[in-house]
Amino acid sequence: MDAVLFFTIAALLISIIFAMMIRRSRNRNPNLPPGSLGWPLVGESLEFLRASVDGEPEEFVRRRVKKYDSQVFKSSLMGENMVFMCGAAGNKFLFSNESKSVTVWWPGSVRKLLGPCLATSTGDEARLMRRMIALFLTPDAFSKLYIKTMEMVCQQHIKTHWEGKDEVKVFPTIKRYTFGLACRLFMGLEDEEHIGKLASMFNIFLAGLISFPINLPGTRFWRGKLATHAIKDEVLKIVRARRSSSEQKLDLLNHLITTPDERGKYMTDSVIVNNILMLLFAGHDTTSVTITMTIKCLAERPDIYEKLLKEHKGIGESVQWEDLQKMKYTWSVACEALRLTPPVIGGFREALIDISYGGYHIPKGWKLFWSASNTHMDSSLYPSSADFDPSRFEESLGPAPFTFVPFGGGPRMCTGKEFARLELLLLMHNLVKRYRWKLVCPDEKISCDPMPTPLQGLPVRLQPHN
Repeated sequence: MDAVLFFTIAALLISIIFAMMIRRSRNRNPNLPPGSLGWPLVGESLEFLRASVDGEPEEFVRRRVKKYDSQVFKSSLMGENMVFMCGAAGNKFLFSNESKSVTVWWPGSVRKLLGPCLATSTGDEARLMRRMIALFLTPDAFSKLYIKTMEMVCQQHIKTHWEGKDEVKVFPTIKRYTFGLACRLFMGLEDEEHIGKLASMFNIFLAGLISFPINLPGTRFWRGKLATHAIKDEVLKIVRARRSSSEQKLDLLNHLITTPDERGKYMTDSVIVNNILMLLFAGHDTTSVTITMTIKCLAERPDIYEKLLKEHKGIGESVQWEDLQKMKYTWSVACEALRLTPPVIGGFREALIDISYGGYHIPKGWKLFWSASNTHMDSSLYPSSADFDPSRFEESLGPAPFTFVPFGGGPRMCTGKEFARLELLLLMHNLVKRYRWKLVCPDEKISCDPMPTPLQGLPVRLQPHN
């Protein structure tokens, strides 16, 4: 039986490789962008992933831009022919042509784990879903409804996980904060044990999100799929309990259950579950990275910390909406941390038609990639790009259009940007007013797998002001 299985798998792999070789021969076009499609099936995926794990995702792009002397080049990732469109011009083209000549695309692992939701939907379905969810995430909604809850959760988090501690591992501690807050605002979930159970499964889900979608026992995708089913089952129980309850809560779940779209249609339970899973990912992991990297940068630059502390000394303990608008320098510091270490290194699109770009031909169906990390480290856009310099984001200056893209751009720009901003500002205010901190491991490696992660958790020694 084992021999039969082995030869079946071998025959399948040979068939796939042969089909890809035929497809590549058909796709030969003298006007394609320069580059290499690498090995059959694997392509250049391993080099792409290795650069991320090494903490330098922009290096994969930088080496090829230099080698081919072109801001446009072809490659092959995860079995797909792919064209990298680099720099502000590439970002502008992709963001401006959404649903015209390009559409969103995700690797198979993402599509299979998330299912139909805002991130994976296209066309009118995505537009209607986006408008519905965006109503919950507007600045007006946060200022009137959610800021008190966010402030309360933030204060409780610091009291439980920071006060009285000499040393704190920042990254796992911040992940606990952002996940708990997201569970509270998105699902009305307050039970710490329940949140902890979801969080442990969520970390397994995240590891499988960007992986080869091989559903064999022991693989990251297989483990991620099991975790995803468990998370969705838990969220579905919460959705059904809310539907049968007369209690009305000010959270995203209540909004999605009770609000129809422009056609008068309501989201099904399964689509609600998928969107909550997607928003837990977007509103938890990405923000955790940004807060962690901001704390790291402030530890490395005491001069910038002092300027930030001065800004917060003029703001009281209980933060009001108006106070958040005064934290301009804090947000500039966060933006510079986002520039140096974007939580998401880039994004994928698919060509809906044959595209002519940069003097090259890109066939319909090919996949496209824009790189946030490469754009942000381009010295022609950001002089001394490796230096931490929040003045790049001062109001009088600011980055040029399409050069700062941690939240994407165009119609698919991250809907949770305002949520992330408030989450970060509230926590930084409460931390800076109480502590200074020093890095325990100054040379700690940051690996991207799939998001930037300090391998030691970024431990810091706390120094209370009093």
